Amino acid sequence: MSGGEETTGRCVVSALEVRLRPVTEDDLAMFRRFATEPGLIGLDWTGFRDAQAPARRFATDGYLGAENSRVIVEVDGTAAGFMSWSAQGSEVSRYWEIGIVLLPDWRGRGVGWRAQAMLCDYLFTHTPAQRIQATTHPENIAEQKSLEKAGFTLEGVMRAVEFRAGQWRDGLLYSRLRDDPPPAVS
Repeated sequence: MSGGEETTGRCVVSALEVRLRPVTEDDLAMFRRFATEPGLIGLDWTGFRDAQAPARRFATDGYLGAENSRVIVEVDGTAAGFMSWSAQGSEVSRYWEIGIVLLPDWRGRGVGWRAQAMLCDYLFTHTPAQRIQATTHPENIAEQKSLEKAGFTLEGVMRAVEFRAGQWRDGLLYSRLRDDPPPAVS
C-alpha cells in the first residue's frame, strides 16, 4: 500500500510518514465523530447517523469485506482519517469506487493524494480490477486537484446525482485505469 516504499506500505510526505493500515477498535471513536459531528466530514455531511454502526461493522469483519472496506490513513503514527472502497459493476467487470475522509488538521498537507495513490497501488496489486473511480463535488477544488495528482482523469459531470442540503447536486466522476501511468511521487 505505498506511493513511496512498496514493501513497507509507507510514503514520506515532507518529513511526514503516511501509511494505510487496517482499522482497529481504537479507530471507532473517529468513525463515531464522523457520524455525529455536523460538518466534520465536509461537504459529504448528510445528517446524523447511527453512532453505534461503526462498532457493529467492525465486529462483523473489521471493515475488510469482499464488497466494501475501509483502512485508516495514518500520519506519523496518528490516525488522520480513512479511505474506503466498494465494488461496483458486475461479477465479470468489477471495478472499485474509492473515497477518502481526512480530519481537518490533515487537509491541505499532501496527505490525501498520496493516500489515494497508495490505495490504488494496493487495489491494482491485490485485485484484478482494471478501473478505480472516485467522485467529488464541483465546488471541492482541493479534492479535484488531489485526484488528478493521484493519477485520476476527469471523465465528466454526473447531473443531479446527489441529494444534499435540501437540493439535488451534480458530481464529478474521475477514474484511474490499471494501465495509466502512476503518479509522480513528490
